[in-house]
Amino acid sequence: MAKFIVEKSGPLRGEVTISGAKNSVLPILAATLLCHENCEIEAVPDLNDVHILCSLLASLGAEVEKDIENNYVNIKADKIITNHAPEELVRMMRASILVMGPLLARTGKAAVNLPGGCAIGERPVELHFKGFKALGANVEISETGLVTATTDGLKGANIYLDFPSVGATENIIMAASLAEGTTIIENAAQEPEIVDLANFINKMGGHIRGAGTDTIKIDGVPSLRGTRHSVIPDRIEAGTFMMAAAITRGSVLIRNVLPNHIKPIIAKLRECGVEIFINDDEGILVRGDVAPLISTDIKTLPYPGFPTDIQSPFMAFLTTVQGRSVVMETVFENRYMHVLELNSMGARIKTEGKCAIIDGNKKLHGSEVIATDLRAGAALVLAGLVAEGETVVSDIYHIERGYEKFVDKLVKLGAKIKRVE
Repeated sequence: MAKFIVEKSGPLRGEVTISGAKNSVLPILAATLLCHENCEIEAVPDLNDVHILCSLLASLGAEVEKDIENNYVNIKADKIITNHAPEELVRMMRASILVMGPLLARTGKAAVNLPGGCAIGERPVELHFKGFKALGANVEISETGLVTATTDGLKGANIYLDFPSVGATENIIMAASLAEGTTIIENAAQEPEIVDLANFINKMGGHIRGAGTDTIKIDGVPSLRGTRHSVIPDRIEAGTFMMAAAITRGSVLIRNVLPNHIKPIIAKLRECGVEIFINDDEGILVRGDVAPLISTDIKTLPYPGFPTDIQSPFMAFLTTVQGRSVVMETVFENRYMHVLELNSMGARIKTEGKCAIIDGNKKLHGSEVIATDLRAGAALVLAGLVAEGETVVSDIYHIERGYEKFVDKLVKLGAKIKRVE
């Protein structure tokens, strides 16, 4: 089993280029099932999740051509040979459920096992099924967890989501794109990745309005055509490298980033005293080499609030600043599993329900820790960069699901980190 060996590295300096967004490319790849023609996707990150989804699409009959070295994937789903997604692939990644909407719209049937992924808490997959039912599909779940949706023809509907689920919003958008009539999604997720998916489908000939707001209107069309699309930059990767600059008291220029997508991260880092300079042509310069850095409080919320995916890296940073901070996690109920690992490194964090109380300005020390999920793993790596001694991070497959060339990018900034088998 591969591990990361991390040593105290001093201030990170230099520049890093952000890859295409993991949470954007996965629904876009799934949406290629909606048409018969070639879809060329650019800025595709080289991630395990991308490879899994490409294998899943190929198993359904799509022709998948990957040029990962150039971050390019070409998909032609001219013939779908099955609408039953292989269980062994679905179990590896929660985003596999995103093929249900396109399969249902394209073939009238989709069969997908309840998916796997990071164990960060319950995710409202029932909202996906609620949307399909509203569009006229019959949804059944077997005792083994196989979800089967069937329809004689999807029809537009008004759908209110009890929670602004990103995945449910994406799945319903894709299914409704080929439905008869108009679909309106209220209390929809507003994430930039939703906008990117809508832009992709609109390039294919779809008619989606309101993406990025809480009300999305989809006018169904009879068919969609092939297109070319470039994936937006990964705002969570950008936020993680901003945290790396801050926690090491370094100075890092973040290239290929959209500042509007990370406003809460910028605001909270500035509250801590981190200097951030935004240049539309160059990128974002993050300077943590200012003193003293102080505590702040954060509360995770659906977009445009503070992203839950940056909560754990931010918490690692807060262990190193002066004062007491309070973190409130409102999106996932099981996203404090990294606390035990950080405490084993010398942090002082106490959890009370949805809150975590961090007493900062602690001297961290190396330890053997486990990446319990994707973002928790990133947080432990960041902590290892400032901890005395050696930190060994195991279960790094979680981290490699979401960060392209993570080690290489950190090393170029001066980090002492290596991957070992």
